[in-house]
Parts: sequence; C-alpha cells; structure tokens
Amino acid sequence: MTGAVPLPGPGFRSYLFVPGDSTRKQARALDSGADALILDLEDSVAAAARPAARVQVAAFLAEPAPMARFVRVNGLRSGETEADLAAIAPLRPDGYVLPKCEGPDDIATLAGLIAAQGGSGDPKILAIATETVRALRRLMREDWSHPALAGLCWGGEDLSADMGASRNRDGSGRYLGPFRLAREMCLLAALEAGIDAVDAVFTGLSDPAGLMQEAEEAAALGFSGKLAIHPAQIEPIHAAFRPSAAQIEHARKVLAAVASAGSGVAVLDGQMLDHPHVRQAQQVLRRAAGD
Repeated sequence: MTGAVPLPGPGFRSYLFVPGDSTRKQARALDSGADALILDLEDSVAAAARPAARVQVAAFLAEPAPMARFVRVNGLRSGETEADLAAIAPLRPDGYVLPKCEGPDDIATLAGLIAAQGGSGDPKILAIATETVRALRRLMREDWSHPALAGLCWGGEDLSADMGASRNRDGSGRYLGPFRLAREMCLLAALEAGIDAVDAVFTGLSDPAGLMQEAEEAAALGFSGKLAIHPAQIEPIHAAFRPSAAQIEHARKVLAAVASAGSGVAVLDGQMLDHPHVRQAQQVLRRAAGD
C-alpha cells in the first residue's frame, strides 16, 4: 500500500422523521440540525390526509433545504406507493425510505417504480428491513444487496405488532431477545453489503439519558446513524456518534502508520495494524467529518 489511505465520504448520523401533512413541523425541521429529514407519507399521516400530504411534500421538496431530504412512501402492499411516487418522484428527493420491505425483490420493485415516475435513474433507498417476521427471516437467509440500496434501517414497533408481542423492551428499557436479534441482523446485513446501517427510533421523548445510552451503543457497534422522531433528539444523537479528540488523533496515526509502511501492515505503539484497523480508523474519521 502506498500513498494516503482514501476515506469514505461523511455519512448521515441523524434522520429526523417529519409528518408529510404538517407544514409547521416541516418548517421547524429545517432548523433542527439533522443530517437528513424523512418526510413521512406513511404512519404519521392519516389515510384520508395522504392526498394533501403528497401535495405538501412536493411543495417542500421544490424549495431549498440545508440538509438531505428523503421521503418515506407507503409500503408496496398498501396500494398507495404509486400515488406517492407520482407526486414526489419528479421532484427527485435525495432518497426514499421503503417501509415493510420484505426482501431485495421489494427494493428492485421500488427502484423500477421510481424510474417509471420520472425519478432519478440512480435512486437511493433506505429499506426498513425488520418490520415483519417474514422480512426478518429473509434478512437472515438472503443477501439483500441491490444497486439502489443505500442503507438498512430496523424498527421494533411494527415488528412487535406483527409478532403479537405486548412489549419489546424489558423493565430497564433494553430490547428483548427477538428485537435485539432484529437489530443485530440489520447491522450485519448492512455491513456485509457495504451500506449504511441505521438504528431504530428511540420513543422515550422524556428519557434523554436512555436515548444517549442507546445511541452510544449503536455507534460503538458500527451503526452509521440513528432515526429520530423529535428535533430535541438530534444533538444527543450527534454527540453519541461524534468521536472524541483522542479517538480522532489515534485514527489519524493509524492511517499514517499504515500508509507509511507501504505493505498494508504496520506497528503503532507496540500494536500490529492491518486492514481491520484501517477500516475502524476510517469510520472514526468519517463520523468526525459529519460535524
């Protein structure tokens, strides 16, 4: 290995859900500091309000914004996906969120629908991959890689409903077994595919300590970012994914040592460094670049 080690571009640490039918919340979201907004046409919008929400989201996309904007369309089995795309695909949002995705065939279907409605020929799709038992089982068995897939998200709320579970966390606020499995499978599948892994929302709006703990754990495990449901959650998420000065300095030393060695293997402070250490250092600097 010779020369500098290339770094990946900065990823998104925070994705803030914003109801598609709320002009007030959309305006407020512009000042949230989130790396990306997810304009929601699905769960946060009543069925009767969706036609108006599509018009509102299209108008919002037509104006400039200081962050990336994704749109969560309704799931492919809802009968409303094509109406969503007809309204918003010509505005070419930065990406799309596909709820209740049950496999790579769903990703391919959405990419085709986007193209058919005049959207980008290179759509960026975040798939929520664990909202049904079928989706989780397929995530365990199959490679979900697809050229349009930019990241995998997971969520415990819809999965709880699909399972018929009465709760998904224990008394201390930690996820119960099947939901921990869903989180881990989402992470591993995303890492295998070389795409972003995005942690689920934290629904306890009055528990900032719980949010911070969960976000710090997500960052430590290798998630690239976390979903948010309120602007107040953005800064704690960013803080959790923000490397310390010591971590940044160490990462730079790792990359410099490996680049100088010229062989892909180096020694720093008595520790052997090779490709896994390079990847870890790149991830630290990628997070640092997000600030």
